[in-house]
Amino acid sequence: MTRNDIRALVYPLGIPLLGLGGMMMLCLIPSLHFYDGTALPMFVCGLFTLAVGLAILGAVGKPKGRVDRRVPFLLVALIWLVLSFFGTLPFLATGSVTKFSDALFESMSGITSTGATIFSDVEHLPPSILLWRSMSQWIGGFGIILMVLAFIPSLGINKYSLYTAEASGADNSGKGTITVSETIRRTLSIYIFLTLVFVLLLRLTGMHIWDAVNLVFTNISSGGFCIYNDSLASITHRQQGILALAMFFSGINFSLLFYVLTFRFGKIRHKLDQFGFYLVVIVVGIAGVMLALHYAMDYSWKDSFRCSAVQTLSVLTTTGSLVEDTSFWWTPILFFYVVLSLCGGMAGSTSGGLKVMRVLILFRNVRNILRNRLHPSAVNPVRLNGKPVSHPIINNVMVIFFVYLFTIILGVLLLMICGINATESFGACIACITGYGPGLGASGGLGCYEAFTVSAKWIASLLMLMGRLECLTVIILLIPRFWKQ
Repeated sequence: MTRNDIRALVYPLGIPLLGLGGMMMLCLIPSLHFYDGTALPMFVCGLFTLAVGLAILGAVGKPKGRVDRRVPFLLVALIWLVLSFFGTLPFLATGSVTKFSDALFESMSGITSTGATIFSDVEHLPPSILLWRSMSQWIGGFGIILMVLAFIPSLGINKYSLYTAEASGADNSGKGTITVSETIRRTLSIYIFLTLVFVLLLRLTGMHIWDAVNLVFTNISSGGFCIYNDSLASITHRQQGILALAMFFSGINFSLLFYVLTFRFGKIRHKLDQFGFYLVVIVVGIAGVMLALHYAMDYSWKDSFRCSAVQTLSVLTTTGSLVEDTSFWWTPILFFYVVLSLCGGMAGSTSGGLKVMRVLILFRNVRNILRNRLHPSAVNPVRLNGKPVSHPIINNVMVIFFVYLFTIILGVLLLMICGINATESFGACIACITGYGPGLGASGGLGCYEAFTVSAKWIASLLMLMGRLECLTVIILLIPRFWKQ
């Protein structure tokens, strides 16, 4: 790579580091308000992060002209890794965590909005750390790469390449109609708007502003970190419903929300198929779990509907918030939720997983293959919103699907080698790669990953990164040909 390519890799790190340092400084507010004794270490962490960010922007010049095509893939992975490592500073400096592997696990989980945690008792954490966990998920839910593109007018990098390399659920169906920067600005405006709306709604129910901000930050971002040991079980049913609604909106394509809120209904036609499928999955999931809770676990109809609605939305959008300790639920429900978390929300949302658009294309492709077996001469293209889906897109979906399966199989095997039993390995792998958070066994329900070995935590952290970048970006970096000139 040339010197210009190196500048293209290093210079963009300055902007997110400044944002991360600013977030650490904001954590001084609860520290000083609640007198938790972490003001000095949080200030030092924030100051150090800001200084590094400013040093990068001041010492490294902007790239000029075009850069190597490999740069976007390297830059995306590098930004997530660098911010995750800097995100460990508040945990280590305040003494909330003593082991670096634990701090990296928690930081990676926050930055990737996964929600897996090593803390068994979050209520005794300093308020500054609680806000730090919430804010890291809020910024990670939107997508740090997207924020870089929103605030840097020109990097010498193809913006669309960087946008799709992060693959945080970007819906490419609108490419060519508006610029990537405009899409990002619209997405950010909707994200902030929804955050403010749901904080206000929780305040109207009587919830303290501190609790409301933290809960909205982690649920609108499909993160799932909570400030209570019992997740959402101790808040009122009305507040649970509001957060369930926040999860629902977090799983919808933000461009679709923008067009609806601005009354531009003619622009939403190319997203109606996946939105309809998203609604169908929600309705079927809620109905199925509700029946299971009522008949298999003797829940009342009212409680079964409430629990199934909140928990199904949490699982489908890979949020990870819990309406109660689900580890005691009927085993078929838990298995269904594992499969549901693989689906995820709509493309262009904050949720993880495969995304419902890809699942819909997979189903329709299988249906057409079966039809062609019966009628070999018939032409049955896979259609989305009434238009044929091109073969490259279908092939791309198939590749992502099989890469997900391969990564899950390999991840389960590696976790088992690290001494984790088969059930927990399977649950943890799915939870980390989809971004859902809670796994199975000791790490499921209201449990945590504290008992995982050091090597298992490193593997789980890598799985979170791969899931956030939808595997392909990380795997591409491991191919020897990628590093050849």
